[in-house]
Amino acid sequence: MIRPRIFLADDHNEFLEAEIALLLPHFEIVGIATDGVFLVSEVQRLNPDVVVVDITMPRMNGIDAVHMLMKAGSTAKFVFLTISTGEEFVSACQEVGARGYVWKSRMKSHLIAAIYSVLENKIYVSPLTST
Repeated sequence: MIRPRIFLADDHNEFLEAEIALLLPHFEIVGIATDGVFLVSEVQRLNPDVVVVDITMPRMNGIDAVHMLMKAGSTAKFVFLTISTGEEFVSACQEVGARGYVWKSRMKSHLIAAIYSVLENKIYVSPLTST
């Protein structure tokens, strides 16, 4: 069975390490970016199935990077993994084409489900109050 190809983008190494440990048994990790500019160039080059991206990153934020990738015709599905819990952030991410939104505090219990949901063309927003 071919495992879905995942690209990770976050400027915090501890979260990247935790994401890799959580996702590696289920998915193929094809690349990592720690800033938005590198994210755009690498996603265009690698063409992953899903990109897990933080909102706040140096050089270009995740929302602008996803917007740029979608305008360029990327076929990747996007899941935001972030500490930003405001409804305005969820809306902004959905407006640029993201299908998933997971709070970092819920990463262990929601990220895998979010990735599988967006791969099935469903929308996934992790509830802030559940575990």
